[in-house]
Amino acid sequence: MKGSNVSDFLAEKRREIQERLKELKPLHEEYLKLEAAEQALAGVNRPAADSTGDASRPAAKRKSPAKRRAASTGTGRRGRPKGSGARATQALDLVRAKPGITIPELAEAMDIKQNYLYRVMPGLAEQGQVTKSGRGWHVKK
Repeated sequence: MKGSNVSDFLAEKRREIQERLKELKPLHEEYLKLEAAEQALAGVNRPAADSTGDASRPAAKRKSPAKRRAASTGTGRRGRPKGSGARATQALDLVRAKPGITIPELAEAMDIKQNYLYRVMPGLAEQGQVTKSGRGWHVKK
């Protein structure tokens, strides 16, 4: 191919790619929205882990955010306590159902990446809910 033929070919391929990207963008955006909705619904049937313990109180009787901060543990961590999320609860349920389950098996069963569980499981162990034996996890008795 000569120089102009190559540049024409490349320009044509670039235009084709740009057109295809325009076609796929709405589908990608829909995928991201559906993925976020599915993750949000994953913990809907589980009781919420409320660190203040007052989720059943009427809003007027709940502690203000400032009072909740003052009553916090003072660990300096922001957000919810380690191991209190829906994924931690789901992992704990799986460990109860299958003692000795490994992180790769947990990740596959939960349809998530393993690296997330390498943060969740030690948090559950620190709380005394699970123990690690070899590669497997067990509910602490």
